[in-house]
Amino acid sequence: MNPFDRTDKFESRHIGTLGTDLVSILRTMGLHSPEQLIQETIPEHILRKDKMDIPEALSEFDFLNELKTIANKNKNYKSFIGQGYYGTVTPSVISRNVFQNPGWYTQYTPYQAEIAQGRLEALLNFQTMVSDLTGMPIANASLLDEGTAAAEAMLMFYHAKAGKNKEQSPNVFFVDKNVYAQTLAVLQSRAWPNQVQIVIGDVHLDPIPEKCFGILIQYPDGEGSVYDYKNVIQKAKDQSCFVAMATDLMALCLLKSPGELGADVAFGNSQRFGVPLGFGGPHAAFFATKEDFKRDLPGRIIGVSIDVHGNRALRMALQTREQHIRREKATSNICTAQALLAIMASMYSVYHGPEGLYRIARRIHDMACSLSEALVALGYASQTKHFFDTVSIKTSPETMQAIRMEAENRKMNFWYTDHSVQIALDETATEEQLKTISSIFAKVAGKTDPLLIPSTKIALPDSLVRTSEYLTHPIFNSKHTESAMMRYIKSLENKDLSLVHSMISLGSCTMKLNAASELIPVSWAEFSEVHPFVPVDQAEGYMTMIHQLEKYLCEVTGFTACSLQPNSGAQGEFAGLLTIKAYHDAKGDHHRKIALIPASAHGTNPASAVVAGMDVVVTACDENGNIVVEDIRAKAELHKDNLACLMVTYPSTHGVFETTIQEICKIVHDLGGLVYMDGANMNAQVGLTSPAVIGADVCHLNLHKTFAIPHGGGGPGMGPICVNDKLKPYLPGHPYMDVLNTGKSVPAVSAAPYGSASILLISYAYIRMLGPVGMTKSTIHAILNANYIADRLGKRFKVLYKGEKGRVAHELILDLRPYKDVGISAEDVAKRLMDYGFHAPTLSFPVAGTIMIEPTESENLEELDRFCDALLSIHDEIDEIARGEYPAEDNVLHNAPHTAAVITSDDWSRPYSRQKAAFPLPFLTPVNKFWPTISRVNNAHGDRNLVCTCPPIEEYMR
Repeated sequence: MNPFDRTDKFESRHIGTLGTDLVSILRTMGLHSPEQLIQETIPEHILRKDKMDIPEALSEFDFLNELKTIANKNKNYKSFIGQGYYGTVTPSVISRNVFQNPGWYTQYTPYQAEIAQGRLEALLNFQTMVSDLTGMPIANASLLDEGTAAAEAMLMFYHAKAGKNKEQSPNVFFVDKNVYAQTLAVLQSRAWPNQVQIVIGDVHLDPIPEKCFGILIQYPDGEGSVYDYKNVIQKAKDQSCFVAMATDLMALCLLKSPGELGADVAFGNSQRFGVPLGFGGPHAAFFATKEDFKRDLPGRIIGVSIDVHGNRALRMALQTREQHIRREKATSNICTAQALLAIMASMYSVYHGPEGLYRIARRIHDMACSLSEALVALGYASQTKHFFDTVSIKTSPETMQAIRMEAENRKMNFWYTDHSVQIALDETATEEQLKTISSIFAKVAGKTDPLLIPSTKIALPDSLVRTSEYLTHPIFNSKHTESAMMRYIKSLENKDLSLVHSMISLGSCTMKLNAASELIPVSWAEFSEVHPFVPVDQAEGYMTMIHQLEKYLCEVTGFTACSLQPNSGAQGEFAGLLTIKAYHDAKGDHHRKIALIPASAHGTNPASAVVAGMDVVVTACDENGNIVVEDIRAKAELHKDNLACLMVTYPSTHGVFETTIQEICKIVHDLGGLVYMDGANMNAQVGLTSPAVIGADVCHLNLHKTFAIPHGGGGPGMGPICVNDKLKPYLPGHPYMDVLNTGKSVPAVSAAPYGSASILLISYAYIRMLGPVGMTKSTIHAILNANYIADRLGKRFKVLYKGEKGRVAHELILDLRPYKDVGISAEDVAKRLMDYGFHAPTLSFPVAGTIMIEPTESENLEELDRFCDALLSIHDEIDEIARGEYPAEDNVLHNAPHTAAVITSDDWSRPYSRQKAAFPLPFLTPVNKFWPTISRVNNAHGDRNLVCTCPPIEEYMR
C-alpha cells in the first residue's frame, strides 16, 4: 500500500456491514465468506467474469475537488432564454431547511400517512396554490415536467372522448403553433403509439380540424405574447372539444386564470417558484382540472380525511385510481412525481404570500415594459403587443447574428427564432442587466445607449388583468418572516419519518444512503444556474459529466448506448418500449404489438406498455414465485407473428434470481421479439451480473434507487435507459439538442434534453467515490443484509420465496396471511411498526397480505437487529392475541399507531399498558422515540368527502 494514499474510503461510509459486523453476520449465518453466499444466490452461469471498466474510487475530498474542476468548465452566462425555464431566487430559508436537508429529501412517498403528515401538508399547500392561481377546483401533487403534463392532458382528453369503436372515435389533437417546441416533441412521443394525430396550426385563424377531441394553447405563448383566448375556447366548446392551457404560475399572479377563461385543464412548470434551473431539472410540473376529471387525473392527489379519533388527517386520496395500480387498464403510466420540488415551490408561495408574489410578478412585468420601450426607442420593432415577461424583437438574420455575438461577448444568452430575438426576464434580473441589454442593441444599431426609464404602462389586455383573489388561506398569509418560516418548515419536518430516524426497508424501493458528498454539488451555482437550452459550449462541464456517466452505466449494464433523458423509472420503461417499437417499425413489422409481462411485474410495466401502444399478455408465475417457462413458451408461440417484447424484472419482483432467465430471453428472441428488463432490482446485479448477460436488449435504471438519488418524499427520480446496438439508433432525441445524431431517434420523452440533469451529479458521485470494487461490494452487502434478515425472521415468519439453494436476492417477502385467523392483517403489522420507530416495508406487493423487505447495503448490524427485534416482538404480540390474552378487536396491533396524545391522555381504558403501547422494547425511550402525529387514517371517509385544497384554519387547531 502506498503510504500517501488516503485512508478514508467512501465505501466504509456507505456500506454498513463491513469489518466486525461482517464477521458477526457470517458467523450467524454459518458462512465462511460473502462469496459463498453469492454462489448460493446467483446462478453460476450468469455471474459476471470480468471487473467493471470504471475508474478506481476517489475519496470524498478528492472527488469534490475533481468535480469542481469539471464544474468550472460550465460558463455561467446570464440567460434570458425563457421557454418555460427561468432564473429564480430560492429563499435561503427554503434552500437550507428543505432542499439541503436530509429530513426532507430522504423521505419516501407518503403511502404511510400517519408518519408523513408534514410533507402531505406541504403538498396540499402546493395543490391549493395551483388551484387558486389556475382557477381550477382540483389539482394534483405534481407531475414530472411541463411536456409530460401536456401529454397527460392529451391522453386524458382522448380517453374521455373514446368510444368502444376507436376507429370512429375522435383522434385529432389541435396544437397551437406557438406551444413550446419541447412540449410538442413530448406530445408526439405519446401520440405516435396511440394513433393520435397532432395537427399544428393557428388557433386564432385556423378552423378546428375534424375528429378533434382537444386543443392545446400556451398562455403566455412561446413568443411571449398574451392573447385573450375566451373566443377560441368557446369555439372549441361549441365543437365538443376539450381545452388545455399550458401556463405560467408567475404570470397568473397578474393574468386572468385559465379557469376563468373556460379551460378544462391548466398545466405548466412551477420551477420559477424558487427551484433552480439545474440544466433542465428536476422541477415540479403542475396539473389542474375540473371536478369532472377527478377520477381520471394523472398522478397523485393529496386529500383531507380524519383519523380513527376524528382528528384532521391528510393522505393520498383515491389511491385505487392511481394509474399504475390499474395495470393494463391504465391510461397513464405515471407512478412518481416531483414531491421535493413541489414542496419547495409551495414553500416559496407560503413565504412570499399573495402580496409578495404579486410584487415579484409586477416587477418582472415592469422591467419587461421598460426594456421594450427602450428597444423601440432605438428603432427596433416589437413583435408582441401584449406580453408578461418576454420582449420579442423582429430582426433580420444579419442583425440577429450581430446581437447574438455581442450578447455572448457580454456573457448573456437570449432566445433566437427564425425572425426574432426574445429576452425573457425573471426575478433575478437587475437594473444593470437591463442597461447592458439596451447597450447591446444600441451598439448593433449604431446608436448611443438609451436611458432606461421605468415604464408607467402595463402591457396586458384590459380583459385579462386579474381581479380575482388567490392564496387567501391563512397559511399563505402568516409565515413571511424567516423565523416564522423556519419554524413552520421544521414543524412539518418533525412529523415525518425519514432516513435520519431509522432504516426504511421498502422492498423494490432501495432506500440506501444518500451521502452528503453526493448531494452537495447539486447546489453549486456552476450547475444549478445553467439553463437547459444554452449553447452546448457553455455547458462543457455538464457534458463532460454526462458522457462519463453514460459510459459508466453502459459498463454496469453491458450495453453500448445510454439515454439519460427519462426523468422517472416509468418514463424509462416507456422510452425503452418506444425504442423497441421503432426497431420493429423500421423493419416493417408494425403489427408487432404484443408485450408479454409476468403476473408478478410492477404495475407500471403493463401501464407503460399500454401507453406505448402495445397489447399486454400476462404470463403465469408458479407457487415459488418463478416465471413459468412453459407458459412463456406457449404464449410467445401463440403470438409469434405479433410478438414485440417481453418485459421482465431481474432478480424477480419476488426477490429471487431465477435460473431460467437466459432460456426465457432466448424463447422471445427466437420468435422475433426483444427483451426489456425492468431495472428496479439492479441493486442486486451491479458488478455481479448484468442485463446484457441475462439476455436483455434494453433496460432502465432507477438512479433514485441503485445509484443513490434520494426519493424526496415521492420524487425526483431518474430512469435512464441503456440499450444494445440493435436499439441504439432509436434512443430519444430532442428538438434543441442533437443528443445522439442518429437520424432515427424517437421523439423526446422529457421536456429537457437530459431530463433532471442536475441530479445526475448524485449518481456520478456515487460511481466515482465507490469505484468498481466498492459498487460490487455494495451489491454483495445488499444481498448479505437481506439474507441475514431472512435468516433471523425466517425462524418465526414464513419467507414466501427463496431461490433453489434457499437464498433470497436483495429483498424478501414475509407472508402475513396466516395471521388473518387471529384477526391480524398485514396493515396492522405495518402500522404497529410505526410504534417501534420504523417505516413499514412494502405492503401487499407483489402479493396481497405480505410485506416485502429490502434493507440495502447502507445499514449497519445494529440497525438490522433493531428492525428484526421489532418484527419479532410484533410476532410475540400476535401470539398473545392468538392465546386470548388480549381482545381480537382491542389490542396493540389493531389500535396502532399510538400517538403521544393518545398515550398521555387522561382517558386510558385499553387492556394493555401505555408502556406496552409506546415503549415495547428497551431501545425505545422518551428521548429517542419517533411519534406518529395522527392515529390510523380513515381512508374511506377521505374518498367519500374528497377535499384537495387547504381546509379552513380551524381544522389545523383540532
